[in-house]
Amino acid sequence: MAVPKKKTSKSKRNQRSAIWKAKAATAAQKALSLGKSVLTGRAQGFVYPMNEAEEAEE
Repeated sequence: MAVPKKKTSKSKRNQRSAIWKAKAATAAQKALSLGKSVLTGRAQGFVYPMNEAEEAEE
């Protein structure tokens, strides 16, 4: 027979929320860092063909 689950405590709920928000902040920081490195031309783990795009416009 089905039994209702126990209620999750406020501290456990807040802990999960904090972890979720921290992951989002970390991902945003990584994306910003990657964007900056692409713009300066120092990106090594990201392929961005800048020269080919300029040749196509001419």
